Amino acid sequence: FENYGTFATAKSRIKVFNFHHTGKKVPYTCTQCDEAWCLHACPVEAITVDKATGAKVVNEATCVGCKVCTIACPFGTINYVQETGKVQKCDLCGGEPACADACPTGAITFIDANWTGLGKMEQWADKLGNQAAAA
Repeated sequence: FENYGTFATAKSRIKVFNFHHTGKKVPYTCTQCDEAWCLHACPVEAITVDKATGAKVVNEATCVGCKVCTIACPFGTINYVQETGKVQKCDLCGGEPACADACPTGAITFIDANWTGLGKMEQWADKLGNQAAAA
């Protein structure tokens, strides 16, 4: 909602990982990697580091929509937006992630970027139980 002014899952910068074997779902988004493969892969340098937040952000004016960054991201958290012909990813909303502030169940939290990986996501799912299961 913060970026488009509308609630639309197709435009969401948040993904939901489904652990089919347990029936649990965990929301996830860009981890703002220290060694951001998306940033290094971009042929036009449209992904840069926001000096204030450290977030890797997409400059839509520079992005040519080639999708190389989507291939480079090991977590699959960069989205191609058909309507704009550009990519999007979490930009941490300037350091105050709106999704974490608005999440009524606490399923989305703003945590240290080094706390990542599938194992960590599964631990988080176990911790939450089904209270924060996404539809």
